Amino acid sequence: MNVGIIGAGHIAGKIARTLEYTDGIDCQAVGSRSAEKAAAFASEFRIPRAYGSYSELLDDPDVDLVYVATPHSHHFDVTMEAIGKGKACLVEKAFMANAAQTRAVLEKARERHVFVAEALWTRYQPARDIINRLISYGRIGSVRQISATLSYSIENKPRVMLPELCGGALLDLGIYPLNFVRMVRDNPIEKIESNCILSDTGVDISESVSLTLKGGIIANIQSSACCAGFNTATVAGTEGCLVVDNVNNPQRIRIYAKGGIFKEEIRVPDSISGYEYEFLACRDAIEKGLVEAPEMPHSETLFLMELMDSLRKKWGVRYPMD
Repeated sequence: MNVGIIGAGHIAGKIARTLEYTDGIDCQAVGSRSAEKAAAFASEFRIPRAYGSYSELLDDPDVDLVYVATPHSHHFDVTMEAIGKGKACLVEKAFMANAAQTRAVLEKARERHVFVAEALWTRYQPARDIINRLISYGRIGSVRQISATLSYSIENKPRVMLPELCGGALLDLGIYPLNFVRMVRDNPIEKIESNCILSDTGVDISESVSLTLKGGIIANIQSSACCAGFNTATVAGTEGCLVVDNVNNPQRIRIYAKGGIFKEEIRVPDSISGYEYEFLACRDAIEKGLVEAPEMPHSETLFLMELMDSLRKKWGVRYPMD
């Protein structure tokens, strides 16, 4: 499978480096709004073709999958254009700016029978299956509480602070702990309570969300773009708990019995970077003629976007495209 990268920023570089070492998947092209930036990126990562516009890359007949690595605010137009040209798309999280854009993209993908998926990498990583197997085997009993936090001190970044770039902690960071909850238990939400601190630019800079799930489960998540957190996740059950070392990129999972007695540590298998799994999943789905990835179905992408929309509405955080 040949990949073309839209955007030449930090995350695009991580993906390009990963694909250098991923068997059966090659990065063939990069597209940027700057021909000079595209050329420099292509040279650094040994990519055969560089384009000075997104449209030129989308017209490349050798590109099988387009990876959209622009800020959230710029996902919609390029993804809609790609689908219109029949190009399969893997779109970096958060998938779009809001649920309205998400619905439009997913509807067009289904109408044109073009594959599109959200690149929420923890959905595709081996840790997800490990965690769910441990819970299903009854290692911690019945799940009663879930907690997850993700905080980085990144308030100096324009993409985090500016409404026109769909800034804020929620779409950039909060999506990970929310997604963790959904991966562990996707029970219907019966009640939501939340608190938020806004930045001077009007975006959410720090927040906490409490979800009451059907079946007697409480889930609490925190995210912040103005402090450095420990970024762990815990699933507490009737017989013990499970602790994940990093909700953003799990590497170790520890099991504790009642009374906090340590029982076992499971290490996640070594990987290139952790990003390769989403591309392998896309390749498998495309080969099967699917329009969505089973690991991250369209319904889940839309659910998370609608949930984040409702939180932003409560907090008074608005983007120009809302």
